[in-house]
Amino acid sequence: MGLFKKKVKQDNLAANAELAQLLLEGEDMLQQLQVAHLEGWGLGSADSWGLDQTTGLLTWTFPDKVATAPAQILGSYSHNSGSWMWAWANQSILPEMSRDSLAVREWAEAGGHHSLAEPSRKADDSQVASLTAIAVRVTRAAGYYRGPGGSGYTVMTFGPVTLTAADGTTSSFAIDVQ
Repeated sequence: MGLFKKKVKQDNLAANAELAQLLLEGEDMLQQLQVAHLEGWGLGSADSWGLDQTTGLLTWTFPDKVATAPAQILGSYSHNSGSWMWAWANQSILPEMSRDSLAVREWAEAGGHHSLAEPSRKADDSQVASLTAIAVRVTRAAGYYRGPGGSGYTVMTFGPVTLTAADGTTSSFAIDVQ
C-alpha cells in the first residue's frame, strides 16, 4: 500500500479507511480475475497481443486460438520517467477508450481522493499495482491486462472474451463481477 504513506489529518481518516478497504477489495479482485482468466483460457501465455483503439478490441494470439475482448485503457507507466498517466489525460488515446479511467477520476473527485484524480504522478510498479486494483474495483472490470511495451506498459480493463479456435469455432469466457 505504498500509495497511502502520507500522514493524514483526523478528518481524513474515514476517507482513507474507505480507500484502504477499496484497495484490499481491489487486490483480491485482481488475484481472482488473474487466476480465472489464466485457468479459463490462458491469459498471460499468449504469443502476442494487440489493441485496436478504433474497434476497441484487445486481441491475444495463441498457437491454437485467438482471444478477443472489448477493452478500455486505464493508463500507462513509463519506466524511464517513473511515472503513471491516466488514459483520460493522454491525448494519444481515443476518448472512447478511456471511459474506465474517467470513471475512476470522477469517483476519486466525488470521494475527495484528489491525488487519484491527478492526470499523472510519480510512481513505481507497486504504486501502479495499487492504482490498478482501485480502478478495477471501482469499474468492476471483468478482467485486466498489463500489456508490455518498450519502456513501460499499458494497463487495460476488458470484458467478456471470445475465443476463436484454429478451425473457426467460437466460444465465450465471461466472469460475473459482483
